[in-house]
Amino acid sequence: MAENGSASTSYTEDDFYCPICQEVFKTPVRVTACQHVFCRKCFLTAMKESRHHCPLCRGNVTRRERACPERALDLETIMRSFPGNCRCCSERIELYRMRQHYKTCEKYQDEFGTSSTVASFQLSPESVGNSNSEASTSENAEAYQEEANANPTDQPTFDCPLCEEVNLTRQRLLDHCNSHHRAQIVPVICPICLSLPWGNPTQLTRNFVSHLNQRHQFDYGDFVNLQLDEETQFQIAIEESFNI
Repeated sequence: MAENGSASTSYTEDDFYCPICQEVFKTPVRVTACQHVFCRKCFLTAMKESRHHCPLCRGNVTRRERACPERALDLETIMRSFPGNCRCCSERIELYRMRQHYKTCEKYQDEFGTSSTVASFQLSPESVGNSNSEASTSENAEAYQEEANANPTDQPTFDCPLCEEVNLTRQRLLDHCNSHHRAQIVPVICPICLSLPWGNPTQLTRNFVSHLNQRHQFDYGDFVNLQLDEETQFQIAIEESFNI
């Protein structure tokens, strides 16, 4: 792939739409073998169905990719400056902001309703103030917990940005940096933050070792389901709150 400055000119708007949900990519991930790109959530949902194959070409997907797919950071970067057209009002807007635009575009809302997402969690009308919804909520919670606990041995691994050590789990990376890089202060991008759905590929961390000790003493997956987007998790929390 060419550098971002020239690569963006070789793309068309259609190249930034997920083949599964047909929406602009949200946290795009790439299958190593075939180089096909999907929204992270769409890909993980598809993996629950096919298990071992690319959703587009049926190519093989590694065990590690099924648990922690590789972010397509080159596409994320281009999307920050690549403009597209709203499907309804034709407003030109950077692709990374397109989904947010659809939530406020009246013409889009009139035609399509709320912006669609794969396997989105919907609040049922009976859930508000109705204790009978407790069973369905419990079933949903169990399903999400099962998803979060799937393949527990497939821990994501990271490369140390301060040296050549590779394939370190979060705890091993923490121990490694505390042992070998305690006094080293170099601006780097945190590989753990980058692997998370909300990771920013341009965010530099000035003191990486201090950052690890403050932010990554635990696994985020122990507290949130990383396979669900933020909006879905808010919806789950709201429904569960009605049953407290």
